[in-house]
Amino acid sequence: MLQISLINAGKRFNKDWIFKDLNYTFQMGQHYALIGNNGSGKSTLLQVISGYASLSKGQIEWGDEDANSIYQQISLAAPYLELIEEFTTLEQFAFHEKFKALRKDISVEQIIEMIGLKSATNKQIRYFSSGMKQRLKLALAIFSDTPILLLDEPCSNLDQEGYALYQDLIQKYAMHKLIIVGSNDTQEYAYCTQQINLMDYKVAGNNS
Repeated sequence: MLQISLINAGKRFNKDWIFKDLNYTFQMGQHYALIGNNGSGKSTLLQVISGYASLSKGQIEWGDEDANSIYQQISLAAPYLELIEEFTTLEQFAFHEKFKALRKDISVEQIIEMIGLKSATNKQIRYFSSGMKQRLKLALAIFSDTPILLLDEPCSNLDQEGYALYQDLIQKYAMHKLIIVGSNDTQEYAYCTQQINLMDYKVAGNNS
């Protein structure tokens, strides 16, 4: 079974450790929240788990997968991931499917309607509000046919209706996945049964 294990994991920028000596195993089908103050390393750890960033010490294991192939098993929604502004909503889905398959039981048109973007199906993303872009990012991640879902501040730029949509999508379409949420907003990770406080892995006053 695919699982993600961090062994004596640490990440630093220059001489400052973001986190250090982190040992943890994330199991399939479980839901985890990464919590901690701003700058505690939530986004950094999600990037490490996704294979986008490397550790400064220790190691990460993804079962039988390695850093070159793990992306096929993982979907990520994060504020720093950009959509292609020149694409329409439909074109963005088509482009996404070249790299990562979507669920077969729901059509792209159904997904677009579900996230409230039916009227923007053929609209270029450059004309979207920040909330519309976030709905699209979430849909691309949640409806990807992958066993692991990583969410970094998933309700950024969403209003209360957007929060409700996010929670509904997770409950209906993602609870079977391994989900890891990086957030300080309890509404974003209320369904997570386990929490990892990254403040427990800070190295105060120690740059060694």
